[in-house]
Amino acid sequence: MRRSSPVSTATPATPWISGLLLALGVYVIWRFLALGGARPTFKGRPGKGLLVPIGLVGGALDAIGGGGWGPVGTTTLLSSGRLEPRKVVGSIDTSEFVVAVGGSLGFLFALGSQGIEWSIAGALLVGGIIAAPFAAWLVKILPAKVLAIAAGGIIILTNARTISLALGASTPVVSTILAALALGWISLLIHVVRLERRTRRAEAAAEPVGAEA
Repeated sequence: MRRSSPVSTATPATPWISGLLLALGVYVIWRFLALGGARPTFKGRPGKGLLVPIGLVGGALDAIGGGGWGPVGTTTLLSSGRLEPRKVVGSIDTSEFVVAVGGSLGFLFALGSQGIEWSIAGALLVGGIIAAPFAAWLVKILPAKVLAIAAGGIIILTNARTISLALGASTPVVSTILAALALGWISLLIHVVRLERRTRRAEAAAEPVGAEA
């Protein structure tokens, strides 16, 4: 008996967009891993010439496909290297509220209330309200390098799943791909955490020497 593949509702552009986001996620991880034990530095701030196009693309994808503001904005700003990861996440999350309100109003005017499953929206809202404060606390305390690797890994996993489903991969194949990627991502996180601890120990040991000098 032939096993059916998961149903995909992706548009023809979906694999290409996900491929671009996946590549940016890989670049973010590589960029912070290449630092080794050194601290990342962030010079300058992103200008309007970068931020406005990101907003246009992210907002359009968010309204059309139900998501896109976070993945597009986060990956692009992280890969630019101009802003600390925690500030990237905080800025994207804060601005997403206004984008979500605009998108919701657009759907209400265009489709009416019958275009929204309120029970699903309510359940998602409850889960988001519970998880968001904890996630914000984690963003605040995690070192920049660890946060960047964590964000890059999530971006890679979500877009790898999207690409696999769009290409018609079966459920076992998708699960195997995601499991392999998740294992590699967790290994990188452990490696970066160890590097961060080593760097902090070295800085703590060097402080008395600097004070005596």
